[in-house]
Amino acid sequence: MKKDLFRSQQPDVTIIDSISAEIVLEKALLDFQKKKIQQKIDQSLQDKNKSEFLRLTEKLKNIS
Repeated sequence: MKKDLFRSQQPDVTIIDSISAEIVLEKALLDFQKKKIQQKIDQSLQDKNKSEFLRLTEKLKNIS
């Protein structure tokens, strides 16, 4: 009886692990994208490029 309970729960654990992994990957990708945009924003400030700064800050707002 106990073996049957374990077997019925195993697919749920696999699904939960899969969803958890997907969430972690999506968060890591989003963090990476934000960091790259922030670096480009810093560069646009150094270059005094207002149009690029505005474009990038809007892009950052949209993904946040």
